[in-house]
Amino acid sequence: MPLSDDDFGFEEEKAGQNLAVLAEALYLINLLLLPGLAFLLLVGLWFKFKDSAPPLARQHLKQTTFVSLVGGLLIVTLSGLILGLGGLAWEWTWVALILYFTCIHSTLVLFGMYALIKAMNGQMWRFPLIGPAIPPLPRSTGKNREN
Repeated sequence: MPLSDDDFGFEEEKAGQNLAVLAEALYLINLLLLPGLAFLLLVGLWFKFKDSAPPLARQHLKQTTFVSLVGGLLIVTLSGLILGLGGLAWEWTWVALILYFTCIHSTLVLFGMYALIKAMNGQMWRFPLIGPAIPPLPRSTGKNREN
């Protein structure tokens, strides 16, 4: 049987699980290995599957794309603010800048790892504070959302 566009070579336990794992993996690759390139792939996946993906994959794709944008904006904006207020010559500017960047970046990586674990388990999860809301389950299913 030929592979479809959304078949990544692994059997899914839940609909959209492979795409959710791929989205979270690309998020981490963007933070740790190939910034920019992985983000472009992630955005491409979002545009390709945002309307057709199962709810699990759609949530993880939406989350990783949104958090990548917000996280990047936070790091660039606040780092620029620290540099602008402290100046390049003051050593405490660099201490604050490195400390801030390290804390924010590490937090995004840590939450990304947790989100990858949730995706691998076929579960939805939301980044605290900056993650988009998880859509409510339809009332007709009678199922509880997994955490």
